[in-house]
Amino acid sequence: MSDRVALIRAVNVGGAKLPMARLRALAAELGATDVSTYIASGNLLYTPPGDPAEFDAALERAITAEFGFEREVISRTPDELEAALRAHPFEVVEPKFSYIYALTGTPTADAAAALRARAADTEQVAVIGSDLHLRYDAGVAGSKLTPAVIKRTLGYAGTGRNLNTIEKLIGLARP
Repeated sequence: MSDRVALIRAVNVGGAKLPMARLRALAAELGATDVSTYIASGNLLYTPPGDPAEFDAALERAITAEFGFEREVISRTPDELEAALRAHPFEVVEPKFSYIYALTGTPTADAAAALRARAADTEQVAVIGSDLHLRYDAGVAGSKLTPAVIKRTLGYAGTGRNLNTIEKLIGLARP
């Protein structure tokens, strides 16, 4: 059982290679226990040695120091992920086309409205607390709501996982 699930933005895409075995080792070297990963896209399950925010920042620094690229480490408890999953405001037609995008902070209502205004007719967008909920009618490929647009519009970076992955992470954190 793990106390936290870290979602690390944009690893193993575009040349930013972060082997999951090394990610697990880095987390353990920083004092985490109950360390595991799920698929090779930056999903780390762990119990931090102390304050989760301090651990996440230390892991970000370790990744930068070893691999030479900066990536946000955004963690949530399994309960927080489950609450976000329950709060998903859109009909789930295809779970792989519905996403929860964990953000590094809580956007203003005006920023959330600005992002909704940028969405295509085939996209649904809602900000609930520090989570961005998205539904793509035909999948994420081709969306203009890129990570850069999301960060610039909402004022916070983040990383998304589809509902299938969120459900799996919750299950892995709570065996």
